[in-house]
Amino acid sequence: MLKGLDPVLSADLLWVLAAMGHGDDLALVDANHPAETIARATTSGRLITLPGISFARAARAILSVLPIDDFEPAPIRRMEVVGDPTEIPAVQAEAQAEIDRALGRPAPAVGIERFAFYEAAKKSFAVVQAGDPRAYGCFLLRKGVITGEPG
Repeated sequence: MLKGLDPVLSADLLWVLAAMGHGDDLALVDANHPAETIARATTSGRLITLPGISFARAARAILSVLPIDDFEPAPIRRMEVVGDPTEIPAVQAEAQAEIDRALGRPAPAVGIERFAFYEAAKKSFAVVQAGDPRAYGCFLLRKGVITGEPG
């Protein structure tokens, strides 16, 4: 356990988040997602599982340390509902609330068709799978930068 860090952030998850570079995507997905298959194709080949953790709770923990890219017009993307791409299921609305809270402003996720989402997720750095069984809990989060002077 580390002081000041969200306890959902395991050592493996912290490694993934720290190892990602500016512009790398993190696939945050639900328990139904073909996460093992997709993770094998990612840059790191890593799948981090968070059993029993809701999607929103996983998003809150990750966003407590992950800067979101503010140079990109669509740094946050979500899987669209098949047959109704404008629908925002409860799992996505809850995640969007966590994103907006973390960023301190509304930052609506851009929708991506289901199979296009799978292909984009394969190009991500890693996959984090929450234990949430609700469908369409699938987001891509693009890492930004933290600027400053060396210590």
